Amino acid sequence: MTRKQDVLFLSHGSPMTAFGGDELTQVWSALSAQLSRPAAILVVSAHWTTRLPVIGGSPLPETIHDFGGFPEALYALDYPAPGSPALAQRIRQLLSDANITAGIDASLGLDHGAWVPLRTLFPEADVPVVPLSVQPGCCARHHYALGSALAPLAGENILIVASGHLTHNLREYSRQSTANAAPETVTFRDWVHDRLMHGDAEALFDWPHSAPHAAFAHPTPEHFLPLFVALGAAGPKHATEWLGGGWIGDSLAADNYRFTPV
Repeated sequence: MTRKQDVLFLSHGSPMTAFGGDELTQVWSALSAQLSRPAAILVVSAHWTTRLPVIGGSPLPETIHDFGGFPEALYALDYPAPGSPALAQRIRQLLSDANITAGIDASLGLDHGAWVPLRTLFPEADVPVVPLSVQPGCCARHHYALGSALAPLAGENILIVASGHLTHNLREYSRQSTANAAPETVTFRDWVHDRLMHGDAEALFDWPHSAPHAAFAHPTPEHFLPLFVALGAAGPKHATEWLGGGWIGDSLAADNYRFTPV
């Protein structure tokens, strides 16, 4: 019998989170011990943005260090997981069946939105990983439809990991202050969390207009959109588990969720 996987939304933290030792990696370590081994992983990262959906089709995706100004040791980290061109083709077919046009890029590797959490969840880097882009020019409903089209993968022992951030205001983060998060960020985070825990995805679709302080919490949408892929993949009926995660730099909400289709 084919094992069924849950769907994850992870706040991937700073690139420095790759070194571990913080609350976020503690959450991932605890989650790693609970996960069953998937046949492969589909990771939807906020750090790969395209106009139309694009799937990574490399058999050996490189580790991309898509950041600057960090310690040299960070650039030496590698996550040599294999890819899966066959899964990339399967994903494109599922999207095509849902009338969603998608391409495959066989040259793309894994950005830090993918490999930073995966190196804690699957430290052996022996599970194939296929990345999928987000489309910042498209709305939440588009990304929910993307996830809905991919929902069958969870029943095929494919772990779907949506990697973004519950809030992502880098100007706020760059203050480098020890003060608590801005009240606007906390209000937005609590509003989203309440709706997720009550299974009210419908209330989130118009988030740029209905969520309090949405533009402050997400000056650009790419880190919030993976959440809708996860919700679509989990289906209209699912159980939600909040995993925790804390705050990055006392300013970015780093909540993590597991969605179990029912």
